Amino acid sequence: MRSSLLFPRIKHARAVRAPHAPAVPVRDRVNGVCVPPSDSLVEYAAYIGGKKIDALGIPDALELVRTHNAAEEKTNAFVWVGLHEPDAPEVEWLAEVFALHPLAVEDAVKAHQRPKVERYGDSLFVVLKTVAYLDHDVLTATSEIIGTGEIMVFVGPDFVVTVRHGKHCPLSEVRERLEDKPKLLNRGPTGVLHAIADHVVDKYLNVADLMQAELEDVEAMVFADVSARDIGRIYNLKREMIEMKRSVTPLQSPMSTLAQRRMIPSEMREYFRDVVDHLARVCEQVESSNELCNSILQAALARSNALANEDMRKISSWVAIMAVPTMIAGIYGMNFDHMPELKSVFGYPIVIGVMVIACSLLYRGFRRNGWM
Repeated sequence: MRSSLLFPRIKHARAVRAPHAPAVPVRDRVNGVCVPPSDSLVEYAAYIGGKKIDALGIPDALELVRTHNAAEEKTNAFVWVGLHEPDAPEVEWLAEVFALHPLAVEDAVKAHQRPKVERYGDSLFVVLKTVAYLDHDVLTATSEIIGTGEIMVFVGPDFVVTVRHGKHCPLSEVRERLEDKPKLLNRGPTGVLHAIADHVVDKYLNVADLMQAELEDVEAMVFADVSARDIGRIYNLKREMIEMKRSVTPLQSPMSTLAQRRMIPSEMREYFRDVVDHLARVCEQVESSNELCNSILQAALARSNALANEDMRKISSWVAIMAVPTMIAGIYGMNFDHMPELKSVFGYPIVIGVMVIACSLLYRGFRRNGWM
């Protein structure tokens, strides 16, 4: 099978490549023609015997792998293609090359999917949600703490196609780690899927620990001082916790499916069970952090209400104290002729004395009752 047969003929566009450069033609926007990925293509290679084999193009790499697999009885040679936010024509071109299912291709282009595992014939389509902790100097009511993205993985008998959406959780680290360990590459496409899932779940653990530290700081802040601004920060943190929960929790069922059913080789199931165990720990931590965030928010609201009630008691106490001299002054301001002590020399001092004594008694009483 020649590679030229797998490249569609593209009108109004011509590939320009240097010697030994990957055969990546220019994309054609005319009439929605399917075109090979160019800008979105991160890396591709053939892996045979645990070693990376460079090829002139994706079809050449696939032909090389399938020729090797046909000649060898037991082999895990495969092609790994990595894309970042590709356009629909690019994914559709890969669908023709690797015979990907149209429904899976549609999900990979649109993104914003729930974590899931779908089986189409002898291939798998896996969706993983990625999360990242975004650095910020001060937690405010509008701070973005959790960044999310998606990784779609097409896994076939002799290929792996990864489609990543979002700038978080790049897979270059996974690829380099596998290339440094040929034993891991010899596990084949499902080994790559395990490495990607393990990498994503490890990121979950890291983000969960950072969110836990953020919660502890907010908890200390709540019991030190609370204001309306602080409650806004706590609510924002609660919203970010929910975002993380939506990304992490739905992955439990797909990972359990991979670890238990016959979707993958039996020798790889124990590795996926290990990922399931790590994921269960993350989910428990996220759930406990979410409950703690609820408790912190309720405590902040209760403390804010208590502080407001305390302020109202102080205001009410001073209003009651000032009501006594106001009342006396109001009575003696009515200008009646026949009023007690109106013509007396000691009338003014007596009235002032009554005001001072009454206010002092009220102040003392309120202080003893904890209102002031």
